[in-house]
Amino acid sequence: MNKKYLAKIIAKDHQSLQMISACCSEARINISDIKYLPKNKIFLLLLERYGRETGKKNIKINSVCKFEFVDSVKSKNIDQSDKNLVLELLTIELIKNKENYDINLIFSNNAYITLFAETVEATLEDQNKKYQ
Repeated sequence: MNKKYLAKIIAKDHQSLQMISACCSEARINISDIKYLPKNKIFLLLLERYGRETGKKNIKINSVCKFEFVDSVKSKNIDQSDKNLVLELLTIELIKNKENYDINLIFSNNAYITLFAETVEATLEDQNKKYQ
């Protein structure tokens, strides 16, 4: 019996966040699939990423990337009114800023989103796979 496992990566430090960043490099994200829930301190991205870790380039995976304990969010060079806008995620960077953290989601075309968080708590969870 050949089971197809879906990945779940939990990051609580710089090294594990880099693993999520590597998995999500070149992922495509519709602007309408980015949500910040300030009351819950949760930031969500629904993304379509390549299944690089499988060794096969023809697999696209729909995943959810969730960041918790997010106090605030700011973006630059992103037209949030363009509901058809698709962003390409290049990398995720982590910067320690005094007692807190800045988590930078860096996209193509010099666009970025910065999450200001009290701690590092991110989860990448696959939803389903699509074969090209």
